[in-house]
Amino acid sequence: MIALKDYTVHIDSKKRVTLRGAMYQYYQVREYDNGCIMLEPRELVVPDTISSKTMEDMDAAINNFRAGDVSEAIDLSDF
Repeated sequence: MIALKDYTVHIDSKKRVTLRGAMYQYYQVREYDNGCIMLEPRELVVPDTISSKTMEDMDAAINNFRAGDVSEAIDLSDF
């Protein structure tokens, strides 16, 4: 793999490192016991749809509600 940039950074007083010309706003950081730090770019996006697992859970919750399989009412009068 060819390095696109090669430069030295330092940690500031708040233990931060600045990346020059970073291509992404978010990175996943992995720090290893030998001192190596790996940054993997992450893009946070709004999902287009609700996942099928979430839909299944929601359907099960509604079916339980309709069947009367619900927990006891919570007393919120103290709040």
